Formats: sequence, C-alpha cells, structure tokens
Amino acid sequence: MINLLDFDLAGLTRYFAEIGEKPFRAKQVLRWMHQMGAGDFGQMSDLAKSLREKLAQQAVIIAPQVRSEHRSTDGTVKWLIDTGTGNAVETVFIPEDDRGTLCVSSQVGCALACTFCSTGRQGFNRNLSVSEIIGQLWVANKALDRTLAPNASPLAEERDAGALREKLVKGERIISNVVMMGMGEPLLNYSNTVSALRLMLDDQSYGLSRRRVTVSTSGIVPAMDRLREDCPVALAVSLHAPNDALRDRLVPINQKYPLKELLAACRRYLERAPRDFITFEYVMLEGVNDSVSHAKQLIALTRDVPCKFNLIPFNPFPDSGYVRSAPEAIRRFRSVLQAAGHVVTTRKTRGDDIDAACGQLAGKVRDKTKRTQRNMEVVE
Repeated sequence: MINLLDFDLAGLTRYFAEIGEKPFRAKQVLRWMHQMGAGDFGQMSDLAKSLREKLAQQAVIIAPQVRSEHRSTDGTVKWLIDTGTGNAVETVFIPEDDRGTLCVSSQVGCALACTFCSTGRQGFNRNLSVSEIIGQLWVANKALDRTLAPNASPLAEERDAGALREKLVKGERIISNVVMMGMGEPLLNYSNTVSALRLMLDDQSYGLSRRRVTVSTSGIVPAMDRLREDCPVALAVSLHAPNDALRDRLVPINQKYPLKELLAACRRYLERAPRDFITFEYVMLEGVNDSVSHAKQLIALTRDVPCKFNLIPFNPFPDSGYVRSAPEAIRRFRSVLQAAGHVVTTRKTRGDDIDAACGQLAGKVRDKTKRTQRNMEVVE
C-alpha cells in the first residue's frame, strides 16, 4: 500500500494521474491530510465516494507512532517517535511568546560524529522517509491542538500555554516555525528532506514562509548548492570553530569540506536565500573554542559573509568530555563579536530537564556504523 504522506504536491499529482484521476484531486487530498489532519479517506467529504473507495483500496495515510511524550517545566514538549526495528527519533516543540518552533529530525542517528553531540555519539542507522519527516509535524500539530484546545484540562506548569491557546481560538497555527535541527544531517537525506520542505511551504499543506523554515547543516557543500536551486529556505550552519584545525576535531566533516569551501558555499547560497544572512551556530565549550582569541578569529573568518551568530551554551550528556562555558566567558565572547558589528544571540537552554535541549537528542538507534562498539573497545 502506498503511504500518501510520502508525497509532496508534484508526487501526489503524478500518483493521481497514474490512477486515472484529475490533478486537482492532489490539492484536495493534501489539504485534508495536512491542514485538517485527516488520516481516513472517509473523512474527505468533497471527494466522490468512488474515489474515496478507490483510495482506501490502494493507499493509506500513516504517520509515525509516538512512543512517549515528555513535557518540561518551561513548556517544551518532546516526543519519541517510533521508526521501526527498534529505532526511534526525537521531535521537540519549543513555545515562545511570539512563535512556536518545532525541531524536526531527518535521520535515525547521525553519521557525522560531531564530538559534542549526543546524537552523533550514537552512530547512524538510516534516513527517514518523507512521511517520517513531515509526519513529525503532522503528529505534533494533532497533539498540540488536542492538549491546548480551549476546553482541555489546564496546563498550569507551561508558561506559554495561554498564549498558544489564544492562537488556537483565532484559528492560527500553533507551530509557526520549523527547524531541521533534530537528529541527523538533513542534507545527507537530501531528496526526502526537500520533499518534506516543499510540503511545509505549500499553501495546500502547512503554508509556512521560507523565512520560517530553517535547515541546519554541518556543511555538506554540494548539497547546499543544490538546496539553493531546489528549495532555498533559511540556512543555519553548524560552525563551532574559527579555524580548520579545531573544526576538524569538533566537526569531522570539515576534513572533507574545509572552511574556505564552506564559506564560499554560504556566499553562493545567499544569492537565493529568503534572508539576507546566514546563521552561524556556535556551541560554547569551556577552554576549547570560547576565548577572546577565538572570537577574533571568527570575525576575520566570516568578514565576507553577511551573518549573525547564535551562541549555544553546551548542553551536557553522559561522558561527553566537554563542559559548558561559564556565563562570563559567553558574555565576553559575545561582546567581542558585537563590537565588530555582528548581531549575536545566545540560545536559551530549553527542555534540558527532559533532555530536549540542543545537542541532547538521542532517541534510540541501532547503530549500523558500529561506532558505539568501536568507542567502547577504545576505552577498554
């Protein structure tokens, strides 16, 4: 059976042509699935009964199943999403006063092995399908609509619940922003990621602005160039170091695509980007990359790339080997960048009491890379 959640508009239009139906049916079904959350063809009242019966015989609408849900005292919600064969990924909703952001995973685990990331420590199993990527948004929308509905039981511990309920009453989407910053490297699952992005942007589906959808990459240069042409959304680059020697150690993909190539790709991306800057993400590691000297190197490195910096206090996980930079070190680093004219934000740590903060997502991965096993052998 074909899962219709695996299709963007172009794919669904082709499918309807193959079964002898007119193209406009694809838009109708997209609206039912993504705008109204329908999982049953019988609900699609503006489709002919014969078509609903045909679809029921040939296709399904199956979103990934939620294994568990955890709620932080700050309002953050984390779902553990079942991806079969003992694997699971994590999806996180972060409420703010002016927006609701969903952090979406693209792979089961991650092959890039960034040394400060819990996901990277686990190894890699497989790419997620389109239905498993967009299904995270589908599942989160339904869960939040249910728990934040005006007649639902109060969520007194959640700071932003009242504002989000008000949005729901007005018919506004609770999830206003999506960031591809969960488990995995989105650009190493390129075709499925782009299909999911197109669904997020499509007015028949979620209708999000390109400025409100962000792909985060560790620097897969050829795929950055493809994304610029195929589906340019906001771009965040996991930089984390101001020179190749340090970045080779922290972000090993730098050995294949060093900083000179990466920054050139960033400049090219800006030719088509919906924003006039690249966001550089920089995790703050005590005594590793957080000195004034590092900040000055960073200024010199990015002088030709319009950018803003997002400083991320390191979120600890067991046996990471790293320590979060002290608040004063982060303030000092930020001040140096700001003095050079850069816009700098420091990411608030959200959901760390449920291991939902940046760098903490772990899910459950049956590691095909055997990385965990090799690491244990080295320790022994």
